[in-house]
Amino acid sequence: MQTLDTLRRSERASPGPINRRGRPRPPAATGDAPVCAGAHVLGRYRLIEVLGAGGFGTVWRATDKQLGREVAVKVLVRGQESGAGSRRGNRRGAREAVAAARLSHPGIVALYEAIETEQTLFLVSELVHGATLDVLTAAGELDDRDIVRVGLALCDALAHAHARGVIHRDVKPQNVIVPDEPETGAGVAKLTDFGVAHIAGEEALTRTGDVVGTLAYMAPEQADGDRAGPQADLYSLGLVLYEAFSAVNPVRGHGPADTARRVGLRHRSLAAYRGELPAPLIDAVDAALAPDPARRGSLAQLRESLAGALEEMPSGPGRIAGSPLEGLRPRPEVARPRLPQRLAAGVAAGALAALALADLGPHSAVSPAAAFAATAVVVAVAPVTWAALGAALLGWLLLAHQPGTATVLAVAGLAVIVTLRRRPWTWSVAALAPALGLIGLAGVYPVIAGQGHSALRRGTLGALGLLWLVLAEPLLDRQLLLGPIPGSAAPGTWAGSAGQALSGVLAPVITSGVLLVGAVWALAAVVLPWMVRGRSAARDLLGAGLWSTGVSLATMELAARLPGPLADSAPRGLVLSAAVAALAALGARFVR
Repeated sequence: MQTLDTLRRSERASPGPINRRGRPRPPAATGDAPVCAGAHVLGRYRLIEVLGAGGFGTVWRATDKQLGREVAVKVLVRGQESGAGSRRGNRRGAREAVAAARLSHPGIVALYEAIETEQTLFLVSELVHGATLDVLTAAGELDDRDIVRVGLALCDALAHAHARGVIHRDVKPQNVIVPDEPETGAGVAKLTDFGVAHIAGEEALTRTGDVVGTLAYMAPEQADGDRAGPQADLYSLGLVLYEAFSAVNPVRGHGPADTARRVGLRHRSLAAYRGELPAPLIDAVDAALAPDPARRGSLAQLRESLAGALEEMPSGPGRIAGSPLEGLRPRPEVARPRLPQRLAAGVAAGALAALALADLGPHSAVSPAAAFAATAVVVAVAPVTWAALGAALLGWLLLAHQPGTATVLAVAGLAVIVTLRRRPWTWSVAALAPALGLIGLAGVYPVIAGQGHSALRRGTLGALGLLWLVLAEPLLDRQLLLGPIPGSAAPGTWAGSAGQALSGVLAPVITSGVLLVGAVWALAAVVLPWMVRGRSAARDLLGAGLWSTGVSLATMELAARLPGPLADSAPRGLVLSAAVAALAALGARFVR
C-alpha cells in the first residue's frame, strides 16, 4: 500500500505515477486513460459500472484481473473541479486513504491500495454486496433485532477506529452498508467513507470554524467548527439508531436553515415513538444525543445496552431476504444489573424475608428487622443469592415441621427463577402483587409489570404476579383479590403436609381456571406501553383510563364466571385499583 508520506503529497506537485511500494510505475501500466465503462486502470482493474458519484469522486465496480475478484474503485480526477474545490477533493481522497490504512476490522470497508497518477487518485477497496442502512430502513426490511445487531457492529467498528486515533466524523445511514452475506457477526454492517475523518497527530482537515460532515447527523460541537472527538461519532451513531428505530430524524428540518437551527437542541426521547423498546436501550440512545459531550456516556455503554436489548428481543430471523443478519448471536449470559436495580432487589428481598419470619413460621431467634437488613445487603451485592436465601428459608420451614408451607413457597420461587433466570434482580417483583393486595390495591400490579423492557418480560411479570397473589391468600389466610379458590383446603389443614398442600392448594389453582386472570394481566402488561406512549398528555390520559378500566372489567368478568365461592364474591378493591392504576400508568410514563 502506498506510504502515508506519499499520500500526503496530494496538494503538492505529483511526482508522477507510483506503485504500492512508492516506486515509479511504468506509464503503460497507469497512463491516465479516459475513465469509462470497460476501461482498464492501473494495469489490472477493469471498470464495469458506476456505483455512485458525488463531489469527491466516482465509485466504480471493477474486476481485479490479477486476483480474480471484484473490487470497488473510487476515482478522483484533478481538474473536474476548479480552485479550492479541486484541492479539497484531492485532499479528502488522500485523507480517506490515510485513515483507512490504519484500520482493519470486519465492520469497516477494507482499503486494498491507494495509487496516485499525474491526474488521478485511485482508492481500491473491497466491494460489499448489500444495501445501505437508509435504503433498508426506508423499505421496512429491518426489524428491531436487526437494527440492534447493526448498532452492535457499528459500536465495534468505531471503537476500533478510535483506538487507532481515527474519528470518522460522518457517521450516517448512507455510510453504513449491510452486506447480503456477512462473514462474521462483527461484519453484519460495514462503515465506509472516511473522507472527512480526523486522524490523531495529523494536521486538521479544515481550519477551526470550518464544518465538515452531514448536518442532519452532526454533533453540536462539530457543527460549531470545533475539533470533533470520539463523542461526536457517538452522537452521530445515536442519531442513526434513533432514526432506524423511529423513522424520525429529530434534527432534519424542512431545509438546511431549519436543520441548522435544530442542531444542538435537546430532542424528544426515543420512548415518545418506541416506548415498547427496552428501557436501557432507550436511555442509552437518549444519552448519546445529549448536547453536552460529557453527558453522552460512551460507546461501551451504548454497546452494553444494545447487547442487553438483543437478549430481551424475541429470537428469529430478520426481515432481510436470506436472513443475513443471523451471524451475530447474543451470548447466553446473565445480564449485569445497575446499582438502582440492585438496591431495589435487595429491599424487596429483605421485605420478603422479614414477612416470612413474622407470619409464615414459628418464632425465630432472628428478628424480622435483622432478617430484612441482612437479606437486603446480600441480595443487593449479588442478586443471584436470592435463590440461596430462599432455599435457606425452605429448610427452616422443613425443620419447623411445615413442609406444606415450604411446598407452596417452593412453587412460587421456582416459577420466578425459571421464567426470569437471567434477571435475578427481578425475582421479587411478583411479590408486589400480594403486597398491594394487603392494602386493597392488587389491581394496580399490572402497571408495575407493564414497565418491563420487552413484551415477553412484561407478560411474564404480569402472569407471575397473579400466581403469587393466589398463592399468598392461603398462606396469609386472607382475601387479597379473589378470595378462596373452589376446592381448596381449609386454612391451617395443609401446612404440615406437602401432599395436602399439593392437593388442597396447588391443584385447585390449576383446575379452577383462576390462572386465566393471570393471562389477562399478562396481556395488559404487554399492551400498556402502546396505550400510554408519552406522545400526548390527552392521549395518554385516555389510553390509561381505557386500559385500567378494561383490566378491571376483564378481571371481574372472569371471576364471576369461575365456579364456587369466587363467583359469589367480588374481587377486592378493583374499582379503586382501576383509578389508581390509571394514575400510576401516567406517572410511570412521565418518569420514563
